[in-house]
Amino acid sequence: MSSTLKNRESTGRRIRLSREQRLSQLLEVARWLVRDEGTDALTLPRLAEQAGVAKPVVYDHFRTRNGLLTALYQDFDARQTALIVAALEGSASVLEEKASVIASSYVECVLAQGREMPGVLAALAGSPELETVKRDYQLDFIERCRKALAPFTGPRGIMQAGFWAMLGAADTLSHAAATGEITAQQARDELYETIVAMIERSNR
Repeated sequence: MSSTLKNRESTGRRIRLSREQRLSQLLEVARWLVRDEGTDALTLPRLAEQAGVAKPVVYDHFRTRNGLLTALYQDFDARQTALIVAALEGSASVLEEKASVIASSYVECVLAQGREMPGVLAALAGSPELETVKRDYQLDFIERCRKALAPFTGPRGIMQAGFWAMLGAADTLSHAAATGEITAQQARDELYETIVAMIERSNR
C-alpha cells in the first residue's frame, strides 16, 4: 500500500466525516487503488481496509462493486463537465475559441483525471448501470456543445450524427493521448479540426 493510502487510512480513523465527505474520501482512495494496483484489486472489502473504515460503511455507500465502479465513472463525468463548463464560460464568443476550448478541455480532463477510467469501463462493460450513466453524460455533453456552437452554425444546422461523430473522436483521441499513442497536442489539434469542419459543413 502506498504512503498516500496509509495517510488517508489514518485520517479516516481520526476524523468523523459527513456522508458527503466520506463519499469523497472513499472515491479518492478507490482511484488510488485502481492506479496503484489495477481495477481487479478494487473490491468493497479492500476499499474499506485501505480507507480505514468498517465494511458496512462502504457497503452503505455503494451496495455492490458495480455500484462503486459506476460511482467512480460518475465522479469522473462530474469533474469533466465542470471543467468544460468553466472553460466555455470564460472563452471569447468566436468559433476558433469555442472549438479550441472544447477540444483542449476534453483532452486535458481525460489526461488529468481519466488514467484509471479504461479499467473501470472495461470492468463495467455491458452493465446496465454504466449504459445509463454513460448515455446521460454523452447527451449532456452534446447539448452543451450544441449551445456553445449554435451562433456559428449555418441554416442547415448540425445533425445529431455529427455531434456523435465529434464525441467519438474526442473519446478516441483523448485515450490515445493517455496511452501515449499520440501526443496531447496532436489530440487537441485533431479534435479542434473535427469541430471546425463540422461547423463549416453546416454553413455550406
